[in-house]
Amino acid sequence: MSALHLLASDVSITAAGYELGVGRTVPTVAALLGLTSVIFGGLALARSRRTGTGRTGMIVALVLGPISLIVGGVHGANAAGGLGTGNGLAGAIFAVVLGLIGVVLGGLSLARSRRTGRSVR
Repeated sequence: MSALHLLASDVSITAAGYELGVGRTVPTVAALLGLTSVIFGGLALARSRRTGTGRTGMIVALVLGPISLIVGGVHGANAAGGLGTGNGLAGAIFAVVLGLIGVVLGGLSLARSRRTGRSVR
C-alpha cells in the first residue's frame, strides 16, 4: 500500500461500533485547538499582572484562537444537514465559540500586560 493510496482513502476510525470520519474529525481537532486557546488565554490573563509572565500563553491563545474560529466557521458553513447528522456541525459550533473565547482572553491579557508594563516604568 503506497502513501498516496493512504492519503487518497477516506480516513475513518472505528471503535466499538462508532465511526469517527473526516466530517467529525476536523471540527473536533478545531475544538481542541480552541480549548487549548482558552486554557492558555486564561492562564495568561491570570498571570498578566506580573511583569514578564504570561507572554507565551498570550501568544498561544492569540494564534490558536483564530485558527479554531476560522476552521470551525468554514466547516460549519459547509456542513450538510443539521445537528446529529454526523457531519460535525456541533463540533464546528464548539470550535467557533471556544476560539472566540480564546481570542478574547488572549486580547485581554495583552491589554492588561501592556497597561501594567507602562505603569511600572
